[in-house]
Amino acid sequence: MPCRPAYARALVKSRRAQRRWFRGIFAIKLLDRAKGSVQQIVCGVDPGSKREAMTVQSKQHTYLNVLSDAVTWVGDRVETRRTMRRGRRFRKTPCRTNKSNRKRPIDWLPPSTRSRWQIKLNMIKFLKKLYPITDYVVEDIKAVTLKGSKKWNKSFSPLEVGKVWFYDEVSQMGNLIRKQGYDTFNKRNQLGFIKSKEKLAETFDAHCVDSWVLASFVTGKSAVDNVSMFRVIPLQLHRRQLHRYEPETDGIRKPYGGTQSLGMRRGSVVNHTKLGMVYVGGTMNSRISLHDIKSGKRLTQGGSIKDCNFLHYNSWRTEWVRELPPTTKVVGFRKCS
Repeated sequence: MPCRPAYARALVKSRRAQRRWFRGIFAIKLLDRAKGSVQQIVCGVDPGSKREAMTVQSKQHTYLNVLSDAVTWVGDRVETRRTMRRGRRFRKTPCRTNKSNRKRPIDWLPPSTRSRWQIKLNMIKFLKKLYPITDYVVEDIKAVTLKGSKKWNKSFSPLEVGKVWFYDEVSQMGNLIRKQGYDTFNKRNQLGFIKSKEKLAETFDAHCVDSWVLASFVTGKSAVDNVSMFRVIPLQLHRRQLHRYEPETDGIRKPYGGTQSLGMRRGSVVNHTKLGMVYVGGTMNSRISLHDIKSGKRLTQGGSIKDCNFLHYNSWRTEWVRELPPTTKVVGFRKCS
């Protein structure tokens, strides 16, 4: 269970707990933990097309607000891959025979749709390791169907298509509660909160206000006590390709992409002797590129494996966006008269 910082320091000092960092979040691991009753902790999930939010909350406190970017680039990558495969069939390149009898399973999802929902599921599993979450409140997505249009009704949007698979996975981890969009809207107005119209703004009232309201359906909270946000930006790794898109000198197409750099998984967080904590990028000429863990900016292309101390695997960048507490300044909130 979450505890106060002073109590956590006392547990570490008495050697009853160990310090741990989980992708930018500090926690302690109890060494002599006894099984007992825990508080009811709820996770509110607000899906979106560009940005999405999650809030971990109990009746006493709001522990964490997560603002993450949606995975939107997979569809374009798949289309480019298909174009390159078709182009290779017209060249004198050895390749296997096309399998025309290939069938898809019943629960098959397009790669772009699955990646959108998979990042949400991975984030929930990550939060599950930190907090004993028992309930998940998700804003259900509804699409306006057209009469007599079978194809349109079946594949309206990526969020509508993949939600059934996502709900089934989440229900296996805890109690799943689905709320409609108008339920969130009415609850938000009842509490006197205002949602910002700037969807890409990194403020609490852009998306996290909805995830907070969704969690409050179970906890019953009516006042915001934590507006700081844990920012999550998924890494865009260049998957392995047969060769580059355009030939180079003498018509040679060099191999490109991959998720390994000299035996180390790309995106892994390492401690460099000079640059400090960075994450691993691509490789070239027996050297690796190292990137800033917050901004993603490439710091060097001449990094050496010998100078890197592996810390943990990573698939997204994280940073904290801290706002003033509600008692001093509340962005996008007002009380109804």
